[in-house]
Amino acid sequence: MRSLEEHGLQRTLRPPSGIDLCSNDYLGLAPHPRIRAAMAAASEREGAGSTGSRLLRGERDSFAALERRFAQFKGTERALYFSSGYLANIAVMTTFAEAGDVIVSDAHNHASLIDGIRLSGARRDIFPHNDVAAARRALNGRAGDAPGGACFVVVESLFSMDGDEAPLADYAELCAQHGAHLIVDEAHAVGVYGARGSGLIEEHGVAEQIFLSISTAGKALGVAGAFVTGPAWAIEYLTQRARPFIFSTAPPPPLASAIYASLTLIEQEPERRERVRELAAGLRHRLATAGVPIGPGTSHIVPVLIGDNDAAVAVAEMVQRDGFDVRAIRPPTVPQGTARLRVSVNASLTEDVIERFVVSVASALTRVGTRT
Repeated sequence: MRSLEEHGLQRTLRPPSGIDLCSNDYLGLAPHPRIRAAMAAASEREGAGSTGSRLLRGERDSFAALERRFAQFKGTERALYFSSGYLANIAVMTTFAEAGDVIVSDAHNHASLIDGIRLSGARRDIFPHNDVAAARRALNGRAGDAPGGACFVVVESLFSMDGDEAPLADYAELCAQHGAHLIVDEAHAVGVYGARGSGLIEEHGVAEQIFLSISTAGKALGVAGAFVTGPAWAIEYLTQRARPFIFSTAPPPPLASAIYASLTLIEQEPERRERVRELAAGLRHRLATAGVPIGPGTSHIVPVLIGDNDAAVAVAEMVQRDGFDVRAIRPPTVPQGTARLRVSVNASLTEDVIERFVVSVASALTRVGTRT
């Protein structure tokens, strides 16, 4: 603990306060009255808890109905609902990859993917972030691998700390050339991108080239849990073999009704995701104009790059005192020397709030000496 404090890495649990500029509720749906009403009604009807795993006594008609709806939303044959994105990623990596297989993984993939890859027993080949040429070299270098071993390429479609997109079309082409299976985590893209709001797989037009995708319901959808979507045989295989699914208590049944309502809102109100993208473009422009260093990309996740851990904490605290809820992100969540504020845009913000936030951040950076 002392070492964490000395290196500016000690974390604290802090409830929400001030204007939200750090959560993953990108569409502002978590407090939506229709979602709350759907969840409350389901709680009265089905109770609070599921009482067991879905293969024991935890299954409900509402889970099956939601999975059919989500598969349709993603344009796949089937979907399987998990309690969290972390469990879903662990399940995918440990169920389909095994000793003798190879996993080619982006260096900036989420911790849940990294942990699942480590647990899988497959050989790992980590390539630099969004480096298609390096991914190609990794695939070309499989000549000495065990005969018959499978190969998986694993990426996020929108990276959670960098806010930049993966070149999905390039990866899809590479996988087709090398007989590899492309697995895409859509956690931060689902709800925000695509004509239907189903994510960057839809927006990039590569749905037919994806083996499996993982989409969380606890971010833009405003509820909780996650889905794995893909071909029917693969989802059935997960149901039968994925330990995080088989041995976990099923999610509370009311969540299914809440997510169902959320999907309806996403379909009926495309202006929410349009609003997020417009606000994000405005925020990025204002920060760049003010001389605030930000990461590349165009998304609603905007990293304000600071570098030093203590400086990032100090800037976050100053901005929090101005009434904006942002948090300092430090290693191991991001690489050493890249501490930052992870700013996330949501549809509930206004242009005035964004303007005041930019002034606050620029002032804080000047006061800690990272901006002149």
